[in-house]
This record gives sequence, C-alpha cells and structure tokens, in this order.
Amino acid sequence: MPLSVAPPTAVAPGALRLAAGLLAVLLLIGWTEPAPAHPQRESLSPPLRDPQLHAAVAEVSQEAQRQQLEEDTSLRLIPRPDHRQENLGFCCLQANILDYYLHNILQSGGGRSPSMLRLHADLQRVSADLQDSGCNVDHYHHHKNAVEFRRKLEKIGGQRGINKALGEVDILFTYLHEYCVKPDPQ
Repeated sequence: MPLSVAPPTAVAPGALRLAAGLLAVLLLIGWTEPAPAHPQRESLSPPLRDPQLHAAVAEVSQEAQRQQLEEDTSLRLIPRPDHRQENLGFCCLQANILDYYLHNILQSGGGRSPSMLRLHADLQRVSADLQDSGCNVDHYHHHKNAVEFRRKLEKIGGQRGINKALGEVDILFTYLHEYCVKPDPQ
C-alpha cells in the first residue's frame, strides 16, 4: 500500500514577509553570536586608546591635507611597517618619529587650535609612556626609515614640509596605536 502524502499547504505571502522581516530585525539587533575578533591587546600608552585623541588626530590631519599642494599628495613621509621587524622595534621607530614631530612639527605647524593643543599634550604623554616602556628613541635616530623620513621632509622644506607631516600624523598615530602594545604572554 503506497504512502499517502498530504498535499503541501499554501503559505500566505504575508507570512513569508513577516518571517523575513523578523529575521532581519533579529540580525540587526545582534541576535546571532558575534564572530570572535582579534583580542584587543593592552596599549603601552593609554592615550592611544582614547577616542577623543583619535578625533583630534583626524581633525588635524584632514585640515593639513586640505591645504596640501597636489604634487605633495603622491609623496609619503611615514615609512610603512617592515613585517620582518618585531612589533616593539617598529613601535620604537615610530616613537623616534613621534619625538621628531613633538620637537619640530607640532611646535611650528597648525596654529593653536584646540585639536592641535590636545594633540600635542596627548602625544607628549604617549612619547613619555613609550620611553618608560623601554623605547630608546635615540637608538632609532640613525635607523634607515627615520633618516629617510627626515630626508624627505627636508627636501619638501619649510611650511610645505610641516603641512605634509601634519597631513600624515594620522598614519603615525595609526602605527603607534597598532604596534605599541604589550606583547602576548607566552
């Protein structure tokens, strides 16, 4: 005796729309488990995690970029990371460049806007924290990337060079944020 199969019942189109809408709402409010992300490692300097400092960096950088000449946009001052170098080594190289910014760029560029004043004060704290964490900025003074940074900056020269460096402060800050972290305990 053959099995009898009940004919499929029709689902109202409105019910499908309701189910799809409910699923979309659940996904939007985070009903599903979040995917595991890379754990946030502790920063060597608390200001590197400060959203207000991130905003000040972005504001100063964007203002300087708006003032750049077209010919300066194709040149990059801040060196890219060398993935063969350990994080702390690259962090300390960036700390050396930060030290140069503090003594040469931020002193003479950008006026005295609230963002510039905050940026200068917070980056001085970052520099001190990194030196307290073992970054000897003088040790990196003759590193090829630090020398190349200063050479390119001097080649542009004057206010144009300062403006170019201010336009790249966001790159410097990103590298400090990403590489100046406490090593994973192993």
